[in-house]
Amino acid sequence: MSRPHHYWMAEALRQARKGLYSTPPNPSVGCAIVFDDALISCGWHGYSGGLHAEVNALLAAEIPAGADIYVTLEPCSHHGKTPPCVEALIDAKPARVIVAMQDPNPQVGGQGLALLQAQGIEVIVGVLEDAARELNRGFIKRMEQGLPFVSIKMASSLDGRSALKNGSSQWITSAAARRDVQFLRARAAAILTSAQTVLDDDPSLNLRLSKQDLKQIFEVRQPVRVVLDSRLRLSGSEKLFTIPGDIWIYTLSEDPDRHERLATRGATVIQATEDAAGRIDLTALLQDLAQREINDVHSECGQRLAGALIDQQLADQVVLYLAPHLLGSAARGVFDLGELTAMEQRKTCSMRDVRQIGEDLRLTLSVD
Repeated sequence: MSRPHHYWMAEALRQARKGLYSTPPNPSVGCAIVFDDALISCGWHGYSGGLHAEVNALLAAEIPAGADIYVTLEPCSHHGKTPPCVEALIDAKPARVIVAMQDPNPQVGGQGLALLQAQGIEVIVGVLEDAARELNRGFIKRMEQGLPFVSIKMASSLDGRSALKNGSSQWITSAAARRDVQFLRARAAAILTSAQTVLDDDPSLNLRLSKQDLKQIFEVRQPVRVVLDSRLRLSGSEKLFTIPGDIWIYTLSEDPDRHERLATRGATVIQATEDAAGRIDLTALLQDLAQREINDVHSECGQRLAGALIDQQLADQVVLYLAPHLLGSAARGVFDLGELTAMEQRKTCSMRDVRQIGEDLRLTLSVD
């Protein structure tokens, strides 16, 4: 009895996950080729500009005509940094191509599937689609909405406090939780914070895992550090300026001396759009990041920026590390949402995952 399609698509997804930390801005894609109910070849996309998953799988073994090809994303049909994958698939003469989901990229958008069908190849779409969409959530959102996927990481005491009244927050959570955060950073293309957080905590905001930690063969890709500094209060002597990696500073200040001060420290200073309240327009900021091919934004910030992202419906996910401590009523809260006067104004989330990390609980929530 032949195994069902989801069995082999699960293998293709397993291959795709190998590129989770290395493929951006491209999506992570995997491929499994099956003949006579046996896996004969597989492949995955490793990095932007590298061979795509389907081509790697086709090159890995002799492929008999009439095979079934499972791929987690619609094969590309346009010339980019590599030739169209759909042409290589047609040349392989498969019986069927089973695809988890259609490519949201408007340059593809069903054209690859149509070309396969035009050659008499059976095409099946939608096998384990939810899992495939989750794998490439940032790429999909950027293609469909022109915005990156935004995840807010916060740490809290049991009484819902993120820092003492004086701003001290190191360390609320355990070493195990802080290491776990590194994997969240690894998945992101950008780490978003505010100048106030930099001034309060003097963080590095870099990725401190090795390629062995990430179980990948490619060198570690450092996320861009994005800082909102509307008045350019940073001096350039903060710790993040001493660590290699890109720094993008969004500001409303037009002071050339302040621009030059940070530019000489290696930062790219970007003139931001001002909103009606005189602050940096967060929607315009995220749109700009998407135009710069940022798929996933991981935010490590204070309660004000975190609250603004939630309040303006720009956050997709919250990852909250809950530590077994009490900080007292004078300490700072987690999200600054202003005063809510009716329960109908509350912000709701959906629990997606709960697990213990060291001494702490990690709650992963979708923002409704």
